[in-house]
Amino acid sequence: MGGGNDSNPFDDGGDVNPFAGKNQNSGGNSKMSSLPQERGTTTVEITLDNTDLKAKEKELQAKEAELKKREEDIKKREEAIAQAKVGIEDKNWPPFYPVIHHDIATEIPIHLQKIQYVAFGSWLGLIACLVWNFIAVTAAWCQGQGTSIWLLAIIYIITGVPGSYFLWYRPLYRAMRTDSALKFGFFFLTYICHITFCGFAALAPPFFIEGKSLAGILPALDYLTWNASLAGIYFIGFAFFALETTISVWVIQQVYMYFRGSGKATQMKNEATKKSMLAAL
Repeated sequence: MGGGNDSNPFDDGGDVNPFAGKNQNSGGNSKMSSLPQERGTTTVEITLDNTDLKAKEKELQAKEAELKKREEDIKKREEAIAQAKVGIEDKNWPPFYPVIHHDIATEIPIHLQKIQYVAFGSWLGLIACLVWNFIAVTAAWCQGQGTSIWLLAIIYIITGVPGSYFLWYRPLYRAMRTDSALKFGFFFLTYICHITFCGFAALAPPFFIEGKSLAGILPALDYLTWNASLAGIYFIGFAFFALETTISVWVIQQVYMYFRGSGKATQMKNEATKKSMLAAL
């Protein structure tokens, strides 16, 4: 090995950049070969046909109208089914022996439930009045007051209990449930008769009917002169009828206030006018 520096057998004698390109900038720095030029973009023109747009718009409008018509038909069918269900109701009251359909908590609006519960209490109160009246008249009959007053007391129960339900309580229940102006109107007519009867029974004057067939205050005062026990029974009957009359007056006031405030009075007048015009035509 000599004293001089060994030569590098792989040195070609100069610094050569294998990646150097032919083109150089002014500063002497080498650059990579230029990339290929970008491809030319092609513009695609889309023409919109106004005729097609109008046709599609008409088609959409026709479909929308058809959907609305179907929705109205479905709504009418649902209302018809709901009204039909009113006449086909499951009997659920009283629980031990169901004879009527009654579900205030589910079927009556919340803001009307209080009135409906009190009206239901007045119907039960009337039943209690008639039952007590039968007891009082039976006691009077046993004391020799005649058979006619006892038969009338039976008639009051037989006709009064179902009659009060079908004539004014059920119409009120359905009026509250369906918000029907005509049902409210029918309730007012029949409930006024109910209040009149209760007031008359509380007094029980000796005309129109046999006065002692009702446990009112006038027969109680009459019996007080010769039978205090029988008079006491009649005084209790008077208290029942007087309380029933007071509750019934409150009910009709509350229902009438709701009826006027909700605009049902005007609706009932309009419906009555239309029916009269149709009948005349």
